[in-house]
Amino acid sequence: MTGRVDGKVAFITGAARGQGRSHAVRLAAEGADIIAVDICENISTVTPFYELATEADLEETARLVEKEGRRIVARKADVRDRDALQEAFDAGAAEFGGVDIVVANAGIASYGKSWELTRQQWDDMIAVNLTGVYNTAVVAIPTMIEAGRGGSIMFTASIGGFKGIQQVGHYVAAKHGIVGLMRNMANELGEYSIRVNTIHPTNVDTMMIQNPGTHGMFAPGDPEPTQDKAMAGFMSLNTLPVPWVGAADISNAVVFLASDEAQFITGATLPVDAGANVK
Repeated sequence: MTGRVDGKVAFITGAARGQGRSHAVRLAAEGADIIAVDICENISTVTPFYELATEADLEETARLVEKEGRRIVARKADVRDRDALQEAFDAGAAEFGGVDIVVANAGIASYGKSWELTRQQWDDMIAVNLTGVYNTAVVAIPTMIEAGRGGSIMFTASIGGFKGIQQVGHYVAAKHGIVGLMRNMANELGEYSIRVNTIHPTNVDTMMIQNPGTHGMFAPGDPEPTQDKAMAGFMSLNTLPVPWVGAADISNAVVFLASDEAQFITGATLPVDAGANVK
């Protein structure tokens, strides 16, 4: 029995751990070869809250993909650097003969009231979570058009792409921005049978939320926030009685949108949010 994306090639950013690793391994299990990219170093406005992935993390993603019997080209590249990203993409596309699936997943989080964010916090957030998504798409699109076999492009958004969330105004601005970009690209790329959609998770059980910065959002005023102290806040966000979803839950949506099952879905904002957006 073949997989749901058998014989396809997926380009994934932020692939060293968390959601990105989950997407890479799941798409590989469903038959895809993988081009995996990650910055594999820290960003100064993020590290007060949590550490970013390492080259060892990216190597582990490669091992897990190969364990599924698929091929992978893994490269260290920063989505803010379009030239480096293009080089990484081209290396994978040359190895595998093109690309069919793009998952612009790389993203960061930092925290503060909107008017108290530093200039560097704002600039880093927009550069990674908005411009980085744009760069991920544009390095791949010409090759996809030339190949003439259509494809699926996905942007990892957030419930913050639907509504405001306190303490992350720069994050919300970036996520709203990629929704607009997705809608525009869906119209522009429709004639080439390239579909473009956004996926909107609630909190996902990765390092991006399991850190003191996020715990502090959900336990405001506590000088030593912890997961336990933040749990009531996490639970209050969602309609379903869960504090967060797993990376695998988002990967389910990625596989669906990448597959022929979603061949007529484009321009969509797909929530995987435990009902957070309707609450």
